Amino acid sequence: MLKLIFKIIKRIIISSFLLYAYNLIVQPVGLIIPINVITVGVIALLGVPALLSLIFIMVLIY
Repeated sequence: MLKLIFKIIKRIIISSFLLYAYNLIVQPVGLIIPINVITVGVIALLGVPALLSLIFIMVLIY
């Protein structure tokens, strides 16, 4: 049980850093994805494909 909790916390931290790194890279372009509970949770659950789909949604909106 404790191992599962650490795994979930690890995924949340990694997804937060991944989203922050993406925002740093695309800041000049203006396609920033906000860092909040929903976006970090989606990326933590689904991984990199979720980040790519969020990027695609942001491109479609703007």
